[in-house]
Amino acid sequence: MALSQEIFQATQLTEETLAGYVINATKEVFDTMVMMPLEDSYPLKEPVTTFHCSVTGMVGLAGTYTGILSIHCPKTLALKVTSNMLGLEVDEVDDDVNDALGEIANMLGGYVKQILSKGGLDINLSIPTVIAGEDYTVNSMSDSDCVIIPFINEGDRFLVGLKLHKEN
Repeated sequence: MALSQEIFQATQLTEETLAGYVINATKEVFDTMVMMPLEDSYPLKEPVTTFHCSVTGMVGLAGTYTGILSIHCPKTLALKVTSNMLGLEVDEVDDDVNDALGEIANMLGGYVKQILSKGGLDINLSIPTVIAGEDYTVNSMSDSDCVIIPFINEGDRFLVGLKLHKEN
């Protein structure tokens, strides 16, 4: 799961550098907004596209680069994240959980936009989209243009992915 040579040359970012930005952004958001310290276990050892009892928040990037930044959480962790963000106990996947995961995706997308927009790159963010379900698959664009970082909090693992494609 590597960035294509085209993206590397255009942004002058290696996969490891881009992964570092995603790792730093995710840890900062979780430290300040969710009050949950994280450990990363980059690189991802095996590809993951199917999710069970999970919630996924996504934000699209459009402009010079198109792509998707996504966060994939098991349901139990999504409830914990939402409870921490709101300061109250949340015990079911509802609008609060959707809003929390959408907002986290939005904050992470904003960080990536800031990084990639340096030097005049034009990138806009979409409104966040959240999906939840017992069993679903997420596929988007080419797997070769992505970086996926696993994070762990108290034994719970979730993924943050960034897929990019340079527009002609």
